[in-house]
Amino acid sequence: MATLQDIARLAGVSTATVSRTLSNPGLVAEATRAAVLAAVEQTGYQVNHAARNLRMQRAGSIIALVPNLANPFFSQILAGISSVLTPEGFGLLVADTQAGPDPDSRLRQYLRGGVADGLILFDGNLSLAALDVPDSPPVVAACEWLGDTLPSVRVENAHGAELAVRHLFDAGHRTIGYLTGPKGNVLNVTRQEGYLAALATLGLPSNQAWIYEGDFSLDSGAMAAARWIADPMRPGAMFCASDEMACGFMGAIQRAGLHVPRDVSVIGFDNIEVAAHMTPTLTTIRQPRTLIGERAANMLLKMIATKSINIETEIIPVELVERSSVANPAHASRALVTQN
Repeated sequence: MATLQDIARLAGVSTATVSRTLSNPGLVAEATRAAVLAAVEQTGYQVNHAARNLRMQRAGSIIALVPNLANPFFSQILAGISSVLTPEGFGLLVADTQAGPDPDSRLRQYLRGGVADGLILFDGNLSLAALDVPDSPPVVAACEWLGDTLPSVRVENAHGAELAVRHLFDAGHRTIGYLTGPKGNVLNVTRQEGYLAALATLGLPSNQAWIYEGDFSLDSGAMAAARWIADPMRPGAMFCASDEMACGFMGAIQRAGLHVPRDVSVIGFDNIEVAAHMTPTLTTIRQPRTLIGERAANMLLKMIATKSINIETEIIPVELVERSSVANPAHASRALVTQN
């Protein structure tokens, strides 16, 4: 079995340099790092993470707390986090904040007793008071956030909503509804602010009846579609605060014998994988989810390494992904007449 001394001899460096390269590669010159890593690969050396963590007095794990493990939105973000943590010798543990009656109590448990070296929170509905635990590890909020007292990584939520409304306007729509996320959720609040601001900027009507309540789930999208179908004054386009809701909305519309985008144009938010495989394919606002995970993990590792808490906020741009679920309403009406 290869040892640190074997790697040092092969790379032409000291054992201290080998150790530094494996534990904190950012502190080592690129050429030296390359030589050490080449020697590691050549010898087949395996890092003993348990022994390293014991020496460094750390747990060797990071916990990600998500509000719904079944939501496919989180998959790419968690992959981005893992891609940063794994080379640094940290494992990633994932827990669901909705799995139990008292999420704040579970959060306190994770913060106590050295269970993890840091936490990444995805649930903005947790209480800031639950974070007030003596000697707790550093915490970073990602996607959702809890006020301005935690470091966070998130996207341009309001701007994304404005992009969605502008795209529908440019397609010819003048009546645009909004399918919300959960009431009080920071993402929903911010996206609804962007939706309303865009309507005002474009001189479009703002009708409270065109704001349909949802909760980011497929089922709430389908229920909103039923309300939309029953409304004789329904809007000709819908901006949905998540892709899951948009998919649920579109499916219910089509099961009712209506057509997207002929009868209603639909645009989502997130760009989850299924959006490109819907019929029609879903126009949406893309969040760079892998990048969100990478940035959140790097921010947390920096806090662990420096043993400091800087209240940073990193806001990542979003972009519109044009697909087939949006059409000009006049063109859609002509197509309907032609088909009939």
